[in-house]
Amino acid sequence: MQFDLSIFNPKSRSLIGLDISSSSVKMVELAVDGKGGCRVDRYAIEVLPRDVVADGNIVNLEAAAETVRRAWKRLATSTRVVALALPASHVITKKIIVAAGQREEELELLVESEANQYIPFALDEVNLDFQVVGPAPSSPEEIEVLIAASRKEKVEDRVAVAESAGLKPAIVDVESYAVLAALEMVEKQLPQGGAGQIVALVDVGANVMSLTVLRDGQQLYAREQAFGGNQLTQDIARLYGMTFEEAETEKRRNGLPDSYEAELLQPFVENMALEVSRALQFFFTSTQFNKVDHIVLAGGCAVLPGADEVVASRTQINTIVANPFADMVLSDRVRAKSLLVDASSLMVACGLALRRFDE
Repeated sequence: MQFDLSIFNPKSRSLIGLDISSSSVKMVELAVDGKGGCRVDRYAIEVLPRDVVADGNIVNLEAAAETVRRAWKRLATSTRVVALALPASHVITKKIIVAAGQREEELELLVESEANQYIPFALDEVNLDFQVVGPAPSSPEEIEVLIAASRKEKVEDRVAVAESAGLKPAIVDVESYAVLAALEMVEKQLPQGGAGQIVALVDVGANVMSLTVLRDGQQLYAREQAFGGNQLTQDIARLYGMTFEEAETEKRRNGLPDSYEAELLQPFVENMALEVSRALQFFFTSTQFNKVDHIVLAGGCAVLPGADEVVASRTQINTIVANPFADMVLSDRVRAKSLLVDASSLMVACGLALRRFDE
């Protein structure tokens, strides 16, 4: 039996970031380039049949596993180790303050007793994990610890999909944390690397638009609302007499009639900008903040033609499309033009792939 010594040196262990969203399966594999930066080795996106994933729950395990298997084949890699993520709605998180200098076992006991108080399930029904964030803001004698808990079945469903596709799950993260890891790559592209600036990350997916407002990596506000690209896909299907799947494919390929832009695309993008503006108003009225320095658009809708300009003009805020790969080297297998189109919807997969560089 061979020992895998790379376990002790995680930097040399390959890892695929695997994001199973409601509309598609996305995979990203990163490596270290010669100069100590990141290289995008390969990525793949495979559209999921409709209703395989609903509200973050995997409804049809076989169909999900089959789509993951297709994406992995398209990736053409020998790596089978994957990092997965759960939707934030499936995870309860809480920060606690404890005395510094405790051993791992003592911390575990503390976390369990703390978790008992606020998790509405029996502890044997949940997967529980914790991470030391750092010194507590109030006192150097104490540390801040982040606790995360999710029902076992939610974790097991994702793991089962990966395993059925022949892959080996090594990490289960939370989608919102994976996005924040990728956002660090995007913020480097802002003036002064985004330091001290208020950044609104707007992720417009298939069904949900989420707004997360941050300053220096600290979350100030978060909100979700029902709005997404499926609305546009349904309009395309209805107007041009296509199935939902055909409409989704043509929308991605830009293969629609000339009338599409004026009749459907422009009104949808205007509507999206209105929703972003509305979400920001909620942020201003429910916090002490009254400005945002930058909007970062992510998700599949971010790259709709003109989306960033329409949002910028409606909100009067500098708006960019998220591209966590902008400063990375690309391998010969990755086409720069395709990656530019797909980058904004690869935030979760990229954040997961970055986990291979964890200390």
